[in-house]
Amino acid sequence: MASSGRQNYHQDYIARIRYSNALPPPPCPPKLLDIPNTGLSSGQYTSAGFASRLAREQPLNIEADAELGMPIDLVGIPGVFDGDESAIQTVHHPPVLHTLDKALMRHPNQLGKSSSGASGVSFLRKTEYITSMTAGGSRFESSNSANTMRVRGKRRRAEMSEDDPTHIAKHILKGFDLAYPADAYTGPDVAHNLRPAESSQDEKRAWKTPTHPTNSALHLVDSYPILPDWDALPDTGSYMMYKILNLPSTSLYDSRLDVAILRPTGETIPDNEQYLQDLEKHKSDPTHPMPIPRYQYEFFLPSSSGSITDAEKASSIKRSFATYEPDDPTLPFDVGEDDEGNPKRMFKYENIRTYETRDQHGDPEDAFNDVVAMAIHDPEAHEDEPLRDVPLQKAAYFYPIVQKTSIRPRRPGRVDMVGGEDAATKVHVIEAVARDARGEAEKREAVRARYDGGEAAV
Repeated sequence: MASSGRQNYHQDYIARIRYSNALPPPPCPPKLLDIPNTGLSSGQYTSAGFASRLAREQPLNIEADAELGMPIDLVGIPGVFDGDESAIQTVHHPPVLHTLDKALMRHPNQLGKSSSGASGVSFLRKTEYITSMTAGGSRFESSNSANTMRVRGKRRRAEMSEDDPTHIAKHILKGFDLAYPADAYTGPDVAHNLRPAESSQDEKRAWKTPTHPTNSALHLVDSYPILPDWDALPDTGSYMMYKILNLPSTSLYDSRLDVAILRPTGETIPDNEQYLQDLEKHKSDPTHPMPIPRYQYEFFLPSSSGSITDAEKASSIKRSFATYEPDDPTLPFDVGEDDEGNPKRMFKYENIRTYETRDQHGDPEDAFNDVVAMAIHDPEAHEDEPLRDVPLQKAAYFYPIVQKTSIRPRRPGRVDMVGGEDAATKVHVIEAVARDARGEAEKREAVRARYDGGEAAV
């Protein structure tokens, strides 16, 4: 058939379909935004990030009231209108979180579908393939009772959480077994006597030949066991650390500071009232920390006398309170009189300055909770002059510090002390005499017995 001469064009079929929208219209009119017209060729209107960028660029026009939508009624809260805001503040020691509430404190990244949703259902289990060969196909797994108990033990250890107290205790005991393998416990694993976790060969090798985790060029020079120094424990059971904000002496370094005397003189009336309030809070709620009294102090230094220098006076006092003979005639000392008028050997201290407590923290009920001091002792370095009658072994000794206090010079002016004028009496001179510390030794034995869990030796 002959062609008619007309050109054919391809045309697509377009169907117009209207979908019904049953949703009501928005309650507010649409917001007209001033969008720069860059043309359709750039494709910005059809990109996925156009709406997100537009939302970030538009400021939020939200008018918030003074209470931000959360009205708070302070009526009924004790002490708020009197200036005491402790009832609406966070506690320093929050209570222990319940086990069932720990799941609510998870990070948002940890939220999701749990992989152990059917762990509490006995009849829903994962599909397990039973075979007589291992994954490598080289070892046969028998089904006798010994092998079954071993598999159950591995499964029980794998299912134990790392936060479980038993799991933590077992790994702590494992560290002691690595250090002292001869004392390792190999008995039955019971609740009152746990068997430590098994140590791998890599852990044993790392203990024998320790290496730095990031710098392999470093090598271990020496190691010291960490031990308590019971003989150096004071009669109070712990030490106190004081930081003086202003130098009490005019010299750059005064050797007399090593033997200075810091004498507490009592509390001021406002500090005592605050201490009693904090003590009542601690009694009503044990989560509040145990308060520490804020004392005023007097600082004393050995007085310079005659041809004796400050360094000689400090060295003489140190030797008098050491294990050497305190009646050594070569030691320089001061001469005074006792109650009967007889001459006596002593060391005279003079009042330098009065200080007040600026800041302090600690826990009087737990001396090892805050901080401890540590001193490394090597017997080879003290062979010529031993520190004590009984030689110490090579170790790093730690000493408990129950509180840390910063003191500053007290401002001039009248200070009302607890106890009236008798408590505010200033001491100008102290006469110190060395004696045998028998009573203090009994107190130290009592403190040591308390730490050991026993009774003091009589």
